[in-house]
Amino acid sequence: MEITKKEFTPVTQNDRKNLDFKAGDTVRVWNKILEKGKVRLQAFEGLVLSRKHGTESGATFTIRKVASGVGVERIFPLYSPNIDKIEILRKSKTRRNKLYYIRTKAVKEVKKRLKSITIGRDEAPEEVKSEE
Repeated sequence: MEITKKEFTPVTQNDRKNLDFKAGDTVRVWNKILEKGKVRLQAFEGLVLSRKHGTESGATFTIRKVASGVGVERIFPLYSPNIDKIEILRKSKTRRNKLYYIRTKAVKEVKKRLKSITIGRDEAPEEVKSEE
């Protein structure tokens, strides 16, 4: 499988440099995926946890989303030719630059929900015992 230059377009650096998103914003990243010789786009939508290295050539950003009850994080290079486009869906104001604490916050919320479910289960009526 060879990747030709036609399939992956070069990144317009000025557009990516001027993207105004930061930690706390919700973004959708359209990623190019090569399958069976064809290129398809796959969206990854989530909360930006961090943005590192500013606007240098090695700049990256981390996105977290919850898929089927499991937290998934991906790190994207800002200037990657595999990224078709980055859409900013929602802006939000945060007091921090790196939101890594959201990982533990999400775990605490899940544990809280599970605790309430198990309490509710104990209060349910017992099953009818079969005669022996």
